[in-house]
Amino acid sequence: MLYYLLTTFYVFVCLVLLLVILLQQGKGGDMAAAFGGGSSQTAFGARGGATLLSKITAAFAVLFMLGALCLAILGRRGPGSVVGGTPGPPPAAPVSAPQTPGAPKPPAPQAPTTPQQAPATSQQPPAPPTVTTTPTQQPATPPAK
Repeated sequence: MLYYLLTTFYVFVCLVLLLVILLQQGKGGDMAAAFGGGSSQTAFGARGGATLLSKITAAFAVLFMLGALCLAILGRRGPGSVVGGTPGPPPAAPVSAPQTPGAPKPPAPQAPTTPQQAPATSQQPPAPPTVTTTPTQQPATPPAK
């Protein structure tokens, strides 16, 4: 019951915070001027350190952060991480070639029982690669008049 009440309060805080941020006076045109509140936002006169909307924004920002923290703590259902109880992806099965019905299965490869000698190689260095070029066509020049 407390969790759902706190969630409802949190949604309300989010909506009010969004509205207060949009109503603040910006560098250019803003929504506060559209509703007639362009110059009367100060809490304690023109020389007030911060406007009323900026103080409300700070208060609702604190409520937003505290609400998120409380919901995260109350929402835990056991020890560990939030994603700790989710199973991992299933292991990939090896893909084999499709076989026709009735065809004999190929024999499984077997490991050699005796070590084999590597084939002897000559000590000659490999030949350098040959480069072939093709002639390029020159653009046709127009006949001189």
